[in-house]
Amino acid sequence: MPANRTFGMDHPHHEWSPISTRPVLRWPDNSPVALCVILVLEHMEWQAPAGSFQVARLAGGSAPRDFPDYARLSHREYGHRVGIFRLLDVLEKHGVPATIALDALTAENYPFLVRHCLDRGCEIIAHGISVSRMITSGMSEDEERTYIRDSVDAITNATGSTPRGWLGPEYGESDRTPRLLAESGLDYVCDWANDEQPYRMTAGDNPFFALPILYELDDVAALAQRRVTLETYQRMLTESFDTLHSDGVSNGRLMTLNLHPWLIGQPFRVGLLDRALAHMKDNGGFWPATGSGIIDWFQSQPAGQRV
Repeated sequence: MPANRTFGMDHPHHEWSPISTRPVLRWPDNSPVALCVILVLEHMEWQAPAGSFQVARLAGGSAPRDFPDYARLSHREYGHRVGIFRLLDVLEKHGVPATIALDALTAENYPFLVRHCLDRGCEIIAHGISVSRMITSGMSEDEERTYIRDSVDAITNATGSTPRGWLGPEYGESDRTPRLLAESGLDYVCDWANDEQPYRMTAGDNPFFALPILYELDDVAALAQRRVTLETYQRMLTESFDTLHSDGVSNGRLMTLNLHPWLIGQPFRVGLLDRALAHMKDNGGFWPATGSGIIDWFQSQPAGQRV
């Protein structure tokens, strides 16, 4: 169904809300910045089912080649075998709890990773079926509803708890995804990149929130797609924090980072994250929290009660 094009905003998913007009948001201990770090564990299939969709030239390997693409497949799995443990160690060193975006095929085929992340106090959120199968508007509503249910069920079965958050593979959504996510009982979605605070979405009767990611700080978007240097990326992280901290003194800000263990977990990259987090701690500090922790706090504040 095409979007209803009208003057001003052309979709119904949230209200227009300039940050300069909002009630003041305060994080715990009056911290100017809430920091949420999402680590993405997603499976790349050797051969995706017929009719599935993945982005063209998906990051992680060489130029497209005939199946099987061992370079891309094995590069991606590096995150599951090595990178995730290195990143969890860095986050733990700086007191930052990880929010793990886990897809269904990883949940079903990597039980050691599921248990390891739970044992280290991570929150696990749903991340679709695989990076090879994105949500698109080419799905029917029933197909998309089944896709969401299968993803949520896989996480529930693997962890023993129903996930509260959602991050779509490659940020993929249709024009009905927020409503279907809310109907499924989820509390928040991370696909939207349009703010520096959480906000309530207009997705039906169930309270449902956006936890916006700073998309330009996504390591794939920066390092793999735009090919910024490591030094530049580290400066992007630290300068972003400095600005958010300065602005957050008057109205709290959110810094949500979306990171991929197969990429930033490489031995020559992980140090930049370590140094960036050290800078943040030494230059004003932050409130470290999982996605659900941030949403719970936001709902408890006066700003969290507003659309």
